[in-house]
Amino acid sequence: MRGYKIFAGSASVEFAKEICQVLDVPLGKADIKKFSDGEISVQIAESVRGRDVFIVQSTGAPSNDNLMELLIMTDALKRSSAQSITAVVPYYGYARQDRKAAPRVPITAKLVANLYETAGIDRVVTMDLHAGQIQGFFDIPVDNLYGSITFEHYIKSKNLKNPIIASPDIGGVARARYFAKRMGLEMVIVDKRREKANESEVMGIIGDVKGYDVIMIDDMVDTAGTMVKAATALKNKGATSVMACATHGVLSGKAYENLENGELDELIITNTLDTKENSKIKVLTVAPLFAEVIRRVYHNESVNGLFE
Repeated sequence: MRGYKIFAGSASVEFAKEICQVLDVPLGKADIKKFSDGEISVQIAESVRGRDVFIVQSTGAPSNDNLMELLIMTDALKRSSAQSITAVVPYYGYARQDRKAAPRVPITAKLVANLYETAGIDRVVTMDLHAGQIQGFFDIPVDNLYGSITFEHYIKSKNLKNPIIASPDIGGVARARYFAKRMGLEMVIVDKRREKANESEVMGIIGDVKGYDVIMIDDMVDTAGTMVKAATALKNKGATSVMACATHGVLSGKAYENLENGELDELIITNTLDTKENSKIKVLTVAPLFAEVIRRVYHNESVNGLFE
């Protein structure tokens, strides 16, 4: 076999180190710097000729810097004669701009996909894209992993008396249904109308939650406004407790304040982004899952088999 190497962008160093620890391989050496005007400079500090290379880099805040760093690292590796380049992007930035929701707006998720391919990326491994059809924006293979399987063991350990799964909006029904099926639980839907970005108004609950321990499933939590309002609506309808599981903890703006003051009992997220725990936030690691996917990709084994 040709052998593979794993490199980390500055946004995901600790995540990449955990992956390397699981796979028992050293983290590749790369010198990443910034000029005084903000330009990013990358130098790969070891040979990658003929190797299959994996770059681990989430493209969360600061999104533009992290995205450009990923593209520049790709170019450096391509010019260093790497055999193949796989972008391991736990959190795919700009995924929410995946359609024309209003006149004269861009489809930025597609633009970013074009940038990946133009830079020379041969494959993308990511987790819980905001919309699964974003995979179709690429003309290269994309592995969209399900973060929800990471929550199963934690939820089971809680020994909830009367659990039920909830989708926090109509758009997340497929994700919540998948999880409910895996857990063997019933599902309800929180129906809301979004007036503008980062703001939402909860309209009602489709289904009965009285006396239930509700578990909301979503791909990300940003300002936490939707989650908190949904929790309030669920408890107003008689829910005993409300927890939320969201793969990506963006947690921008007044997120921590909203969570602290809201009715949500607990938020469980993963470490696709660098987020700290507190009294209401629990962070679960998905690095071992990504490590296994990297191993399977390198050995040409099935990735889907992990989720069946």
